[in-house]
Amino acid sequence: MRHLFLLCAVSTLLSGVSAQADTVLVFAAVSTSDALQELAPAFTRTTGHAVEFSLGASSDLARQAVAGAPADVFLSADTAQMDAVEKAGLVAPSTRVDLLSNRLVVVVPVDAKSAPSSPAGLRGLKRLSLADPEAVPAGVYAKAWLVKAGLWKALAPNLVPALNVRAALAAVETGRVDAGVVYSTDAAHSKRVRVAFQVPEQDVPRIVYPAAALTKGAAPEAGRAFVRFLQSDAARKVFTRHGFGVPSARAP
Repeated sequence: MRHLFLLCAVSTLLSGVSAQADTVLVFAAVSTSDALQELAPAFTRTTGHAVEFSLGASSDLARQAVAGAPADVFLSADTAQMDAVEKAGLVAPSTRVDLLSNRLVVVVPVDAKSAPSSPAGLRGLKRLSLADPEAVPAGVYAKAWLVKAGLWKALAPNLVPALNVRAALAAVETGRVDAGVVYSTDAAHSKRVRVAFQVPEQDVPRIVYPAAALTKGAAPEAGRAFVRFLQSDAARKVFTRHGFGVPSARAP
């Protein structure tokens, strides 16, 4: 009987843990996909919660969240999209944090015979790919840089807008364009492109990735746990290895 009692007690405890385990739905900028996929198993081992990712352009994800999509976490590639979600009253109090930073680079196909070495060299290209400059953060950042460099009007007829930064990268990888403006983290994961030159950080608006738990998801507490996990030392090491900038101080 004593063994039976212990077995029942363990069973009850395990069922209780299972009942508390949730699936966290994370809306995240597609540029973070490799790092997040690597982090997901560790989060599940640590908390018992599963994770599902909806990856895409931050502008599209913000629009979906505001429209009522039940995301538990939003990780945006810029502050403007997070501001829109927060303005809609969807950001859980005290959970928003500036999590990551990034840089822009100009990439060309790995077998390209020539490549621009400076912004002025972009004038000689027939086609230049970048994420949608009117909405998608990577494209907005790229446009701001080209405007500051005095090149936007000259290059506009040759621009090939893409749905998101990974699509812009893919256009370069397949040779459909001569070059593209993407994040350095995306370029680092591709064996089919090479970096022609880095865009000076002082010539681009500060590239910030804010993260926050949201209030309308199905698992709000698990969402808060995921945002905390993204600030952990283990997560910071993964993000750093994937090329993101990570602030030196992190909340526990």
